[in-house]
Amino acid sequence: MSTIPQTVLDQLELQAIELPSWAFGNSGTRFKVFGTPGTPRDPYEKIADAAQVNAYTRLAPTVALHIPWDKVDDYDDLRAHAEGLGVALGTINSNTFQDDDYKFGALTHEDAAVRRKAIDHHFECIDIMHATGSRDLKIWLAEGSNYPGQADLRGRQDRLHESLQTIYDRLGDEQRLVLEYKFFEPAFYHTDVPDWGTSYAQVAALGEKAMVCLDTGHHAPGTNIEFIVMQLLRLGKLGSFDFNSRFYADDDLIVGAADPYQLFRIIYEVARGGGLNHPDVAFMLDQCHNVEDKIPGQIRSVLNVQEMTARALLVDTDALRAAQVSGDVLEANRIFMDAFYTDVRPTLAEWRESRGLAADPMTAFAESGYLARIAEERVGGVQAGWGA
Repeated sequence: MSTIPQTVLDQLELQAIELPSWAFGNSGTRFKVFGTPGTPRDPYEKIADAAQVNAYTRLAPTVALHIPWDKVDDYDDLRAHAEGLGVALGTINSNTFQDDDYKFGALTHEDAAVRRKAIDHHFECIDIMHATGSRDLKIWLAEGSNYPGQADLRGRQDRLHESLQTIYDRLGDEQRLVLEYKFFEPAFYHTDVPDWGTSYAQVAALGEKAMVCLDTGHHAPGTNIEFIVMQLLRLGKLGSFDFNSRFYADDDLIVGAADPYQLFRIIYEVARGGGLNHPDVAFMLDQCHNVEDKIPGQIRSVLNVQEMTARALLVDTDALRAAQVSGDVLEANRIFMDAFYTDVRPTLAEWRESRGLAADPMTAFAESGYLARIAEERVGGVQAGWGA
């Protein structure tokens, strides 16, 4: 295993990437949701599928839940089910974008009764966190306006702060609020939390237990995402990642599919800023597998993150720093690119085998017969993901 030094392998041994329960349900575009044989019918089956990813990669020890998609009668039982499959329940994601009352906003709505309803939903999520042992409450808001003059932009920010403060004050001592941002969609003229700066301004006003979530697909074309990563780490406010990939908008494709070099650059800055394998910086996927099988799609995703992490850790930081200080532009870029172009896959395959895993998790899972078995067993209804 000469390509990757032991110090890098030791870092990879610690890597953990949380899976989203909704990635295993049916999802699609605004035009069509394509069903898949064996789609989970309830949260228990979603967790069973997520456990398969961890079994073949040892990279995905936790599963995020989305409320109300993943509501159950007994969260202690759901937690025991997950732990029996070798995984734990992770981030709890709220949902204020599928209720008619939230047409013109939830936490920012002009009507105090609607805001109260949205706040109470987050209180329910916090109660679920106590039952599941989850640390993070992640909030993404689909709120904004489509036309100039439609909304009071400043008033909405004030109401957002008040709502978030009420939710924040309900958190337990070991719990966090993580605020996600998105450039646009479904609102098109303005979005209430459109960028990292707005998210940072809101969470900074709340306190130490409020952090920013960075979704890699939620930026304008050409945005230097690794600069944002650097800045949030520097400010101590990068709480989590939602990893996915995009070509045009919020495509939610397999991470690294559109621009592997971007993923490499992002993870390099994570490592440079001390965020790699740091307990306060959570790695999570947020993807919708619309045309590919769900479980292999998630396996491919976590392997892509692992591979780019290995490459990022191969950057000769001492030589790079020397080139930067001396102003040797071409040498600095060469050092960076040499690490990116290193083929770490054969070494990672050997390393997996040395740890009792299959050298090729994708092939091993395909040969396991799991997909055929769940297609036969799971009849009588399906549960969608975000399109529920």
